[in-house]
Amino acid sequence: MLQATPVKLKADSVKLNYYNDRTKRDLSVLDGVDFSVNEGELVSIVGPSGCGKSTFLAAVDGLVSINGGRILIDEREVRKPGPDRGLVFQQDSLFPWRTVLRNVAYGLEIQKAFSREEIAARARKFVELVGLAGFEDNFPNELSGGMRQRVNIARALAVDPELLLLDEPFAALDAQTREFMQFELLRILDRAQKTGLFITHQIDEAIFLSNRVIVFSARPAKVKEIVEIDLPKERTLDLKHTPRFMEIFRHIWRLIEEESARMGLLRVN
Repeated sequence: MLQATPVKLKADSVKLNYYNDRTKRDLSVLDGVDFSVNEGELVSIVGPSGCGKSTFLAAVDGLVSINGGRILIDEREVRKPGPDRGLVFQQDSLFPWRTVLRNVAYGLEIQKAFSREEIAARARKFVELVGLAGFEDNFPNELSGGMRQRVNIARALAVDPELLLLDEPFAALDAQTREFMQFELLRILDRAQKTGLFITHQIDEAIFLSNRVIVFSARPAKVKEIVEIDLPKERTLDLKHTPRFMEIFRHIWRLIEEESARMGLLRVN
């Protein structure tokens, strides 16, 4: 009998609102978000601009507190940031005065659980994993945008998180580098055997990377639909031009278009 794949992340009726100083009213951002991510999956979240995708990711990381429901990582409720989650932002957050190796080592240093030799060895391992062997002693200003994001991913993975959270990590990259980094992310997560939650505005990127795509409704956000991505596991560039890929793209586009109209947006971002 086959064993069920363990659930890595569970969002259980997650609600979040906060007081808006400008309008002097409560603003409801999340309204009962429900879904789960299984171990080893990469799941993307898409939705209209301003619907609460990044806010939800911040809640999963423990950076913002929710007002209702629960967020569970390996059945443990999230109450604050922790080493079981690694977060990669849209803009790289590297320390300009640290080399590539020392940027990757930063999270290990603040944990104070390893010797200096162990930190150096582990940091070097993840520099190699993301394809930057030979650049250990370079500084961030000597790297391209794609290389800097690989350093960010290596730093997040070095502390051995259970879940990698990625908030539009390729949005600032040019189109060619972005496509290259999509392949790199799949390779890195497969080799590191990690689970990922990915935020993007790009529908084709979400489909290409993901096992499933979560479509958020207009704010206050809830899950409008969970779209299974029934494409070959082996991702190739040609896959984006297949009839099935385009069929899934059009379906998700229509879902977001409906919600964008509810928010009064003229077009889908």
